[in-house]
Amino acid sequence: MTVEEIIAEFESLADPASRAGMARFGITPDKAYGIRIPVLRAMAKRMGRNHALARALWQHDTRETRILSSLIDEPDKVSEKQIESMANAFTYWELCDACCMNLFEKTPFAWAKAVAWSARLEETHKRAGFVLMARLAVSDKKAPDTAFEPFFPLIEREAHDPRNLVKKGVNWALRQIGKRNTALNKQAMACAERISKQESGAARWVAADALRELRSPAVQQRLKNR
Repeated sequence: MTVEEIIAEFESLADPASRAGMARFGITPDKAYGIRIPVLRAMAKRMGRNHALARALWQHDTRETRILSSLIDEPDKVSEKQIESMANAFTYWELCDACCMNLFEKTPFAWAKAVAWSARLEETHKRAGFVLMARLAVSDKKAPDTAFEPFFPLIEREAHDPRNLVKKGVNWALRQIGKRNTALNKQAMACAERISKQESGAARWVAADALRELRSPAVQQRLKNR
């Protein structure tokens, strides 16, 4: 398919009611067709991977062209310069998370960007760092525990940030790492205990919410059964 054909399909699928409701969930692109993610995933599956087409789609600044771009790009052809440029375009959480989950975590730069972006001042960049930590904990099945342990000090360092996208990203990373196995679960709970002692409402929320899940019977039983 060409970019023009894809945009024509988007126009035929446009859902004004869905588009109007996105703002309630913090999805605030300048332009959107209101197409649901499962529809975009189905389109991506039908189209297959295509780096050149993905780059052409990204140049069209709409929610759907950019999310579809992240779905069809080829991770082995993505450069560090490209993902930095893409991250600079993040203005709302959905695009940040989609790019991290669909593309960035599959590139060789994922681990380094998780660390580097966690120190950035921009809300969406910082969130992207922690989303990558969370996603790597789920998707990189072969990574040793020692690969995740350096993330704990970064989680502690940023847990005080009151911005909604950041504190939820920090919390997500802590919970996902802590659900990976029993050893990391213990380390994640210890990290959460330390965070709970910070003089910050955001930090206390991060810690309490993480501990609630990491200590839960369901999580503990699942870890024992592995």
